[in-house]
This record gives sequence, structure tokens and C-alpha cells, in this order.
Amino acid sequence: MGKIEWAMWANEQALASGFILLTGGVVGVAGQFRGWQFAAYAVAAGVLVCLLEYPRSKRSKGTSVERPGQRCFTVCVKAFGPVTRNYYVRAVLHAAICVPGGFMLATVLGCVCLGIASIIYLVAAIRGEHWEPILPSKEIRKPVAESIKNPPQNPPPRPPADTRRKRVEDLEAASYDNPISVTANE
Repeated sequence: MGKIEWAMWANEQALASGFILLTGGVVGVAGQFRGWQFAAYAVAAGVLVCLLEYPRSKRSKGTSVERPGQRCFTVCVKAFGPVTRNYYVRAVLHAAICVPGGFMLATVLGCVCLGIASIIYLVAAIRGEHWEPILPSKEIRKPVAESIKNPPQNPPPRPPADTRRKRVEDLEAASYDNPISVTANE
């Protein structure tokens, strides 16, 4: 079996947690619930988590698909250097960010999801994973094969090459024998 890339799962979990925390914070601030200051904190924390987690990391094997518009966020994440590339730091950061969200009902779900993402990042860090940016790759165009340059001359369906009719002036020489007998009485 293949090796599980825990950081990929942690990234998706943390991004979803950021959106949930942000939404719960907006609900708490808009509703002016008791302790709405925690909701205002959750709005800021949700935006921070979403900005940190939006750029995907490069996978160790296989293809890495970047999110739309990820490049500008990748530059921001790369600018902070080892603070954002190290998954131990991310695990501690997410654990610390999620604590104040537990004091208000509107932000509890985001808090719990971010705590789970923190645990997954800790597992990824223990397994030795780290964040690497997805750099734009230059596609190398392979030369086109000779057979592809010239399109087929006759339209489909095309018979197999050995049974194609030969262009000969003599019609008897150009025809081929049908292996199945065709009679009107059968």
C-alpha cells in the first residue's frame, strides 16, 4: 500500500475549519451574542487560517494540482519561511488559535475542526512531512510522430490494412474474397 500524505488531509481540514470559524464568527458578531468579542476574534482567526491554508503543498509523489489563484498566496506563505513550512509550528499555531473559539456556541464547530486539523498536522510533522510550494512547471512538448502529421485519407470506418482495396485498373484483381458465403437460399 502507498504512504498516506497526512499534510494533504490536514490542509483540507484546516481550510474548511477556517471557513467554518469565519462563518461562526460572522454569525456571532451579527447576532451580538453574549461574548461577541470571541466571535470577532473568530472572524480574524478564520481569515488568517484561510490565507495560511489556501495554497496546497507539493505532493511527494504524483501530480500536484494547485488551487485557482494559489500563486499569490504561495508567495505570502513562502515569505514567512520556516514558520509556515514546518508542520510542528502549524500544529501548535492551529491549536492555539482554536482555543478562544470554544467559548462561544457559534464558533465551537470551527474550533473543534481546527483542533482536529492541528492533530493531523502533528501526525504529518512526526512522519517527516513539510510544506513545499507548487512551482510552475514548463511543459516539454514531445515531437509529433510522423504518422500523426498526415491525417487519414479515407473517412471512418476504415477496414483493416490487409483487406483494403487496392487501386488497380483491373476490377477482378482489386477485389477481395468474402470468407463468409452469402447465398439467397440459406
